[in-house]
Amino acid sequence: MLNASIPLSRRTCLQAGGLSALGLSLPQLMSAKAFARTENGASSLASRGTARSCILLYMLGGAPQQETFDMKPEAPGSARSLFPSIATNVPGIEICGLLPELARQADRLAIIRSVFHGGNALFHGAGVHYNLTGFPSVPREGEPFLDRRDYPSMGAVLNQLRGPRNGLPATVQLPMWITQDGPGREWAGQNAGFLGRKYDPHVMDYGYLKLNVDFNQTSSSAESSLPGTLPPGYTLNDDLRGLRLGSRLDLQRVLGRPQIGEGTALVRDWAKHQAQALDVLGAASTWKSFSIEEESPALLARYGDNRLGRSCLVARRLVEAGVSLVTVIFGGWDTHSHHLEHTRDRLLPPLNLAFSALLDDLADRGLLETTLVAWTGEFGRTPMINGNNPPGRDHWASVYSTVLAGGGVRGGQVYGKSDKLAAEPVDNPVPVADFVATIYHALGYDVDTTVVDPFNRPHHILAGRPVLSLF
Repeated sequence: MLNASIPLSRRTCLQAGGLSALGLSLPQLMSAKAFARTENGASSLASRGTARSCILLYMLGGAPQQETFDMKPEAPGSARSLFPSIATNVPGIEICGLLPELARQADRLAIIRSVFHGGNALFHGAGVHYNLTGFPSVPREGEPFLDRRDYPSMGAVLNQLRGPRNGLPATVQLPMWITQDGPGREWAGQNAGFLGRKYDPHVMDYGYLKLNVDFNQTSSSAESSLPGTLPPGYTLNDDLRGLRLGSRLDLQRVLGRPQIGEGTALVRDWAKHQAQALDVLGAASTWKSFSIEEESPALLARYGDNRLGRSCLVARRLVEAGVSLVTVIFGGWDTHSHHLEHTRDRLLPPLNLAFSALLDDLADRGLLETTLVAWTGEFGRTPMINGNNPPGRDHWASVYSTVLAGGGVRGGQVYGKSDKLAAEPVDNPVPVADFVATIYHALGYDVDTTVVDPFNRPHHILAGRPVLSLF
């Protein structure tokens, strides 16, 4: 993990100053609107995705493009992929040989091999913010952690645009916060930013805090629950079931007295959060969407009985229940060291199972056409293996791979191309803002879509253009 400060150049300050209260500079906004009126843009309504919901598989730490979806078997030296490639069910498309179940259904995948961003690759937080919002984080020194000055995450935007449904929040993240090393060190881009905490996504945090620990192993004795079970705070104790909770609340109201600060925003927020908590406890059947106890052991085995597999199975249950966006975090990809062993043994095998099972399960239930599945991380990894002992690959934002499936996206295609070292895009480069705009496009939102901050000022949600040829 590199720790450094970023000096703010004059150019950076000018770029930051060019961001208007609407979220885009006027030239950017006019350019985007002009694009929307071109022949290509005019077809956007016809080509728009069919997604009602999205499952975002987020690879915390930054997955290597060379050992996943952009194999470079002919690259020189240590730039060469460490694993053999495998043919898929789409002629001409090859992916990592450790992803055979995904290779079997490449006809459902749109692989983008040319995504990039300008976030400082020293910092995970810059990449997290870019990939979860489509915007750069507010310039500041060091690792950008959560900050109310930043742009809202996609989940926060959907919270405002759609709101809860069927007693469940519009957006959910599990099984953890994206964090460097625990509470108070959550990286930027995961909350509602300047929209305010009212629209923060709902995070189901099962307590896996470290960037480089093996997130996917079974629960330790210190952890009270796993994805697929409801944490203790989400269920009533036995002695409060039935009428007893209502009786206690009635007694509290009878004995209530004016509160210090009554009528202030702080007290109003507290009352709102208390009401939400009671809604959760009183809607146990709805919140059973977070529990996989009713699923068959065979299906769980297909996903993988580990944190990633269980989280993906919960994600399917949540979109089936009406949740708009579920973000699944799968960590351990920051392989500055032990790159070979960790990707081979800990990372690629569970990804192969869970990702492929999710696609099959959604398709079997008739949900894939209306559910966009997106795969990304904060950046890729360096073309060259470093000199660490054991060696690894470092951060690389200049090009990396992402994947889309379902939600109206045409499968069986590769978009964009990196150079022979997987170091730079050489064909159809896709700024990460365009990748995020493509997700919004699939969900029915475009350059004119805005959200409003607490001062009722509008902000455009897109900083890029959707890649319409993917649909």
